[in-house]
Amino acid sequence: MFRIKARVPPKVLAMGLPVARGAMAITYKLACPLAQEDGFGARVVTSAVFFAVGTGLILHVRQALLRELRQVRKVAGAAQNALLRPLPARIDGLNVAAAQLSADRSACVGGDLYEVVATEHGVRAVMGDVRGHGIAAIGTVAALLGSFREAVHDEPDLGQVLRRLDRALARHLRERARDEHPASGVEPDTPVAEEFVTVLLLEIGRDGEMKALNCGHPWPYLLTEGDVEPVARADPLPPLGPFPLPPDLTPLPCGALLPGDSLVLYTDGVEDARDARGRFFSLQAALTGAVHDQPVTPQSILRTLFTALLRHTRGHPADDIALLVLRNDRTHVQCSAPSGARGTARPATTNPQPTNHL
Repeated sequence: MFRIKARVPPKVLAMGLPVARGAMAITYKLACPLAQEDGFGARVVTSAVFFAVGTGLILHVRQALLRELRQVRKVAGAAQNALLRPLPARIDGLNVAAAQLSADRSACVGGDLYEVVATEHGVRAVMGDVRGHGIAAIGTVAALLGSFREAVHDEPDLGQVLRRLDRALARHLRERARDEHPASGVEPDTPVAEEFVTVLLLEIGRDGEMKALNCGHPWPYLLTEGDVEPVARADPLPPLGPFPLPPDLTPLPCGALLPGDSLVLYTDGVEDARDARGRFFSLQAALTGAVHDQPVTPQSILRTLFTALLRHTRGHPADDIALLVLRNDRTHVQCSAPSGARGTARPATTNPQPTNHL
């Protein structure tokens, strides 16, 4: 004999307690003789009953809202983890470490993005910063990362990768504007004019030579033996979104990432972080201290930087923060320094770890 169990919907269960409390208050008012009296004591008891019922209803609604908020945060955090998926510790001979800290601590979601992919064209990385932070930035991050992960394999030219990202952003903003204003029925020309994204595209060849395209993003820092310098000082292109890309997108040569060198990519939330007296965080000084720690690894650099940042801001950064560290631990690198690059090529390290190949 089969027994069928009826499943009560959660919303019905959630409404059960408020309804029961309301029924108790009404029953007391209509059926209890004390509630019909006009004496002072009877009125005090009646007021206390209704106060208790009202307080219970308010607490119940508050708990329900908190549960719903926790669920939204959980879903947002899962979406963030799916988008900014953990990077492998080693990608084609480069040691990798990355971390992100959202300014919206309640939502645990930020507007920063990063990714590193090994391709036949070299190791390609992206670091970006979406205007704003919180749940609203997730869609833009998803559109850009999805486009990057596909384009880096398809496009031999880094400029074409950037054009793919620009088209993906424009398409996403049009779709979002259409969803937000469905009644107009007109395709928006400038859907979200105030939206923009800063993006840095970086390519590291097998010989360690680097080239980059920068749209409004801070230049990375190159960490060599005791030296910390930006990889370039050229003015970047405008951020993606408000302005069209120029016809010529020739990547800028940025020297070489030689064995033992580290590269630190970051978002502007790092250098814009302020302490209680309004002083900006000195990233270059913090990196100079990090290179003196032994051994120097991407993980130790991240740990040093985040410790210094949280101490500087007292644990409350005003903007999203993302850091990505790449360290060249390749064992066999033949690198001739390009014109204008620092120094001469150093001999390969004797790291016993085998080099990953594509």
